[in-house]
Amino acid sequence: MKKLTALFFLIMFVIGTDTFLISPLIPTLQSLFHISTEYSGWMVGAYALGYAVFALIAGPLSDGWDRKKVMLSGMVCFSVSTILCGFATGFWSMFLFRFLAGVSAAFTAPQVWASIPALFPAPKIAKVSGIVMAGLAASQAFGIPIGSLLATTHWSYPFFTIGVCSLLVAIFIFYALPEMKPKHDQRSKIPIFKRYVPLLTSRIARRSFLAHFLFQCGFFAAFSFIGKWMTDRFHLSIDQVGYVMFFLGLGNMVGSISGAYVIKRLNRFNTMVVGFLVSIACFIALPHLPSVSVFEGVCFLIFVNMGIAFPLILGLLNSLNPTIRGTISSLANSIMYAATTLGSWIAGLIYATFNGFSAVGIFAAICFAGSLLSFMFSGILTTHSKTKKEHAS
Repeated sequence: MKKLTALFFLIMFVIGTDTFLISPLIPTLQSLFHISTEYSGWMVGAYALGYAVFALIAGPLSDGWDRKKVMLSGMVCFSVSTILCGFATGFWSMFLFRFLAGVSAAFTAPQVWASIPALFPAPKIAKVSGIVMAGLAASQAFGIPIGSLLATTHWSYPFFTIGVCSLLVAIFIFYALPEMKPKHDQRSKIPIFKRYVPLLTSRIARRSFLAHFLFQCGFFAAFSFIGKWMTDRFHLSIDQVGYVMFFLGLGNMVGSISGAYVIKRLNRFNTMVVGFLVSIACFIALPHLPSVSVFEGVCFLIFVNMGIAFPLILGLLNSLNPTIRGTISSLANSIMYAATTLGSWIAGLIYATFNGFSAVGIFAAICFAGSLLSFMFSGILTTHSKTKKEHAS
């Protein structure tokens, strides 16, 4: 069981590292490929676009396939497409290879979450899920800074390194993961998109997913251009940006580890309200901070909140309908990467138009405010609390 837990951790680590690798490299690639600022965000958005489009199909489709074969094929394609990014000769070749990496990840990552309940006994599912979630947090704390440091030698080295590591993980999948052939039941005969009908017809679900979209859109709009802003404002090099990203990734890990304790002390509603209000204030203040150290401290608070809020939001969404959690996870992932695509694109436009990060910070703050209001008016917080009390009684 420890072997499988380590495998799933590594899968999420390499996918998480690759997801945001472009962020600290934007200034370098922008200069190398002669890309304007308003279009540079698409180097982040291409990966997210591929993931967002295919996650809606990949999750329900793979329910009818052997999950081991899907995971193995997805990881091999992910490795190849990431390595090809290191051979990109311009914006459009980088866009294509990043898009293909996102498509591959869309078929790989959902298999991890779907495999955990199938391979682990019920008492261990929550613990294993937490460890796997930590793989994403660790990718920000360690993967992205390491990629930034490798890029100081040559911009392509991070892509080659992650690609080779992904291939090693694929070999690990081949030898360690058992076959998981589907059980054919009536649900597998339901057309793919009809499986989303229960969510689309629910007012609580619609508002909750809208809140999830706004939350991710605001965060990733800011995150995509934090590296560029530090370079423009404080004249940091790529390796210096990498060290800052390492510190921010630690903030995400702190939030992930302490989230359960914070929620227990404050409850879900208060945790969300306090965390979102603090983040809104931080986004507005970020562009006006006088030094790198203060900037790091404020960003650290945002990333701590992200580490607490993200699992909380996923837990709330999965509580909407326990019978279709696989479909909910696919939709949540698709929405997250659609938000990343839109957020990074808008951030590039307004960063260029208003010549700096101020408008990006305000945009992120507005998104967080809209997300908080949408969660509050959806009723999911009170509904989830009542459900837990009913189960407890």
